[in-house]
Amino acid sequence: METETQKDTFKTINPTDGTPLSTYTYMTDDTVTEKIEASQKAFLDWRHQPFEKRAKIIKSIGEELQHYKTELAELMTDEMGKLLTQSQQEIDICTAVCNYAAEQAETVLKPEDREFANGTKGRITYSPIGIIYGIQPWNYPSYQVIRYAITNLMAGNSVLLKHASNVTGTAKLLESIFKAAGLPDGLFTVLIINHDQSDAIIENKLVRGVTLTGSPEAGRIIGEKAGKQLKKTVMELGSNDAYLIFKDADIELAVTEAVKGRIYNNGETCIAAKRFIAVDAVYDSFKDAFVKAMSELKLGDPKAKDTNLGPIARADLRDKLHEQVTESVNKGAKILCGGAPKEGKGYYYPATVLSDVTPGQPAYNDELFGPVAALIKAKDDEDAMRIANDSCFGLGGGIFSKDVKRATLLAEKYFDTGMVFINTFGLANPEMPFGGVKDSGYGREHGGFGLKEFVNIKAITIANNK
Repeated sequence: METETQKDTFKTINPTDGTPLSTYTYMTDDTVTEKIEASQKAFLDWRHQPFEKRAKIIKSIGEELQHYKTELAELMTDEMGKLLTQSQQEIDICTAVCNYAAEQAETVLKPEDREFANGTKGRITYSPIGIIYGIQPWNYPSYQVIRYAITNLMAGNSVLLKHASNVTGTAKLLESIFKAAGLPDGLFTVLIINHDQSDAIIENKLVRGVTLTGSPEAGRIIGEKAGKQLKKTVMELGSNDAYLIFKDADIELAVTEAVKGRIYNNGETCIAAKRFIAVDAVYDSFKDAFVKAMSELKLGDPKAKDTNLGPIARADLRDKLHEQVTESVNKGAKILCGGAPKEGKGYYYPATVLSDVTPGQPAYNDELFGPVAALIKAKDDEDAMRIANDSCFGLGGGIFSKDVKRATLLAEKYFDTGMVFINTFGLANPEMPFGGVKDSGYGREHGGFGLKEFVNIKAITIANNK
């Protein structure tokens, strides 16, 4: 008989001061099995519900998110340290995701009819497949969940969630919000489980698909486990997005957007601007203005209105970030501002700019998940694009240039990423596909594309027997 021990529980921690928030207990294996079976039972009914009924409930979830906005935003900030204003913005995009999926799913998943020369007819349908298991990170505690869950629910699937342990409170509150919105029991289930239990879920025959947002290392592990079970996966992994500042860039605009792109969400964003590649002609002017702007940012309480940058989500993550900075410096990088953890309570790390960043340094090769910018000089536009693509990652990137037509052409033909932002920085848009290439993963979410990731694209052929 399973009993509760110290190892069966864990605490969530407020990163602003290191104090405990709540204690949670891992579910027993029997409980997990029961919840999977309930999810399957709920799916068997939900898959036959018309889009109109699904859409009504999904829109209601978007509305309930707004009703709970104050409570949910406060909780996200307490659990992972993002600015309170940005927690509120996150809830707004969650509602937008709900509305978009509710309004577009029927059109995107509409059956297609085809006719062949011999009179035979074909019909292509998009059928839900069952339980989709999501393993999600802490950096956008609500949005990461909403992004995959709402799409799959709208497609007719049911959803299981293993959230990052440090945002368990957010996961449980989201479950309550879904229920308050009228979503039938079993369709969205939060599982408070350990890694071994997670592996068993991937192996469970009732689970038909797995989606992960996380590191490339986690992606390889989960992808291998799911692949062994011949289960479809979608992977949204890390990146070290390059932002190119061309000779004809508006430097003031580039600096403003670059700062936002690097420190938004405390710099803990997969699609954040991370490497800043300025061509020789404007390198010094961009560097001087960028370093000045980064050094003037206020680090502090994420709930204070004048704070620009909150704490890193966990102590171990802050320590890893500083190790990457230290190793980069040991290999030749120079610190232009920041570069050391803030002393005292909380897991604070200041806005940091590194110059002389070259291949072989973590700042060049790896993902730095925090407010650390890598500044790189390129000879010209062509060299800048070469450096941008000199990466194992390929999630997003940006181009700053007054010649928008040329920048768009370069984005289309040469930028080896899933997303490119011209004269702005990257944030998710429910109307545009989200995802990457290379070590940044595969598959797409948003823009209608995510609706087709976990459905059975079924071909029905009807013979002409006349």
